[in-house]
Amino acid sequence: MNTLNHQNSRRDFLKLGGAAAAGALLANSAIPALGQGSNTGRRATSGKSPLTKLNNGIEMPVLGVGCFNLPTIQAADIIHFALTNGYRLVDTAANYGNEKEVGEGIARSGVPRSELFITTKLWIENFGYDEALRAFDVSLKKLGLDYLDLYLLHWPVPTDFDKTIAAYKALERLYAEKRIRAIGVSNFNPDHLQTLAERTEIVPVLNQIELHPFFAQQAAREANESRRIKTESWSPIGGGFINLPKDPTNIVRLLENRTIVELGQKYRKMPAQIVLRWHIQHGFIAIPKTQHYERLLANIDIFSFELSNEEVAAIDGLNRDLRAGPDPRSFDVPAFRAILERRRANG
Repeated sequence: MNTLNHQNSRRDFLKLGGAAAAGALLANSAIPALGQGSNTGRRATSGKSPLTKLNNGIEMPVLGVGCFNLPTIQAADIIHFALTNGYRLVDTAANYGNEKEVGEGIARSGVPRSELFITTKLWIENFGYDEALRAFDVSLKKLGLDYLDLYLLHWPVPTDFDKTIAAYKALERLYAEKRIRAIGVSNFNPDHLQTLAERTEIVPVLNQIELHPFFAQQAAREANESRRIKTESWSPIGGGFINLPKDPTNIVRLLENRTIVELGQKYRKMPAQIVLRWHIQHGFIAIPKTQHYERLLANIDIFSFELSNEEVAAIDGLNRDLRAGPDPRSFDVPAFRAILERRRANG
């Protein structure tokens, strides 16, 4: 059997067995109460993840599926599988290049729109007021949706923060028009949040930042909490260290850390499940990304056990202030293009 046929057969097998596998894996997972959103009326957000309330009164799942680097050839199948196996939060972005396929997976899942919480992000090359409004329409069309649950500014642009502010004001307008149920930001440092607060009206509901045990982001978390902004973790299990290593000869592997591995053995859980449980017990929202069906099932099977306070503290102690992604203090369009060039050069 050639590689492609093998991959297709494996995918079909997992699809056919998904419901049964999910039932076995998720039998003890918590089933949340129905949520109610204030911006588009009463909504039921069901699924396998508990909910958390945002500062505008709506609720969202605490665990979802991320779509960064999810290949377009797989995206529809992955999202379809995730939604039919208990996920309700999907996080994508215009810059990921897979909104259309993510939308196809949403449509194929058959899950009622009222049960879903869909996030996408405005890319920095579309910052500015009118540019943001146009980009929103493009994203919504690609996703095949009538509205978004959450729309984020993908990054701050410190070298042109006026455009960042203008883009956020466009989000405020879309929120007022009830085309978005909630608005937020991503990768904003405390000083970025302060400037945003001084120049805009609506407090973001959420700040999505790189966050994992090796990069604890204490200052950012405290700034978020002081403003009643939820913290959402991207790269929650440290995948950026492996997928986009700064030094390919010295790859950091969070999931091979002794503390994480031993806790996995104690609870009979995978290391990724231990790390995700750490996020949940800290009150973070986590959006792990995976292309593997069995890991999708495992990632959401974290609500039937609980780490002790001492175990959470032990994982806290792993912090190295080790960032895998770009630094928000210096990220802008030229920096992004330089990153792409380095990736191309490194193959």
